[in-house]
Amino acid sequence: MDSEYKSISWKSLESNILFIGQDDCPPNYFYRGNNVRQNYVIHYIQEGKGSFSSANHNTVSLQAGDVFILPKGVPCFYQADGEDPWKYFWIGFSGTKINTMLKGSTLAKKRYLRQVQQSSFYASLRKLYDALRAPSSLPNDILVESLTYQMFYNLVTEYPNKREKDSSEANKQMQLAIYYLQENYRNSDCTITSLCHHINISRSYLYTIFKREMNLSPQKYLSQLRMEDAKQLLLNSNNPIQDIAHRVGYKDEFTFSKAFKRYDGFSPQMFRNNIRKN
Repeated sequence: MDSEYKSISWKSLESNILFIGQDDCPPNYFYRGNNVRQNYVIHYIQEGKGSFSSANHNTVSLQAGDVFILPKGVPCFYQADGEDPWKYFWIGFSGTKINTMLKGSTLAKKRYLRQVQQSSFYASLRKLYDALRAPSSLPNDILVESLTYQMFYNLVTEYPNKREKDSSEANKQMQLAIYYLQENYRNSDCTITSLCHHINISRSYLYTIFKREMNLSPQKYLSQLRMEDAKQLLLNSNNPIQDIAHRVGYKDEFTFSKAFKRYDGFSPQMFRNNIRKN
């Protein structure tokens, strides 16, 4: 078996490369060491094929052009094919940012990627591996650091974790919804339906992201904005109840009073009287 291994002295608190290596494996070869790693090891398959499995994931067949990762603290097993054994190289990483960067990619979830050989991710991974094989020098150390971040950038942009992407998009839509309601709740035409039309999302999806992020419904949040404003107006002005109802987005005093009592337990007039007595 043609093997290569090199320990790396280049270190960074945020992204530390520990070692690199390469194996031209014999038929049916499998790693007999500790299969629960204390770091992250990315493998690129250069030739041949084999099988790979990790905890809570099914065994998959991989071939030249594929990538797999041994995640930190996760039991993994991988074995070369009996007839066309694989040849691969690997890079071992640790550091405070490695897990964060990996989570931005589907590689962290699936633990493998298929046919990446034409990607910018592979190009930067290969350049990084070659730079790490070169003798250490200041220019080469700078190159290594830049290629490390370039490689992770290409990984998360070309193979993004859809859940992370969806979460980011949901957060953006949540902020747009909150801004719309805060700016328009005093208008009686401001409704959850008008909000959904404004930011172009379904009512059910809006409800889902509000419940997930704020643990309340959009309608309850809108009512909360109106009721808290109404409390301040009842407390700090002598305006008639009907006027306050209009100012916080209600078309009539009766609907406002029912909503206020449901929210606070008192009618608007009782709330005003009780506050002023105290």
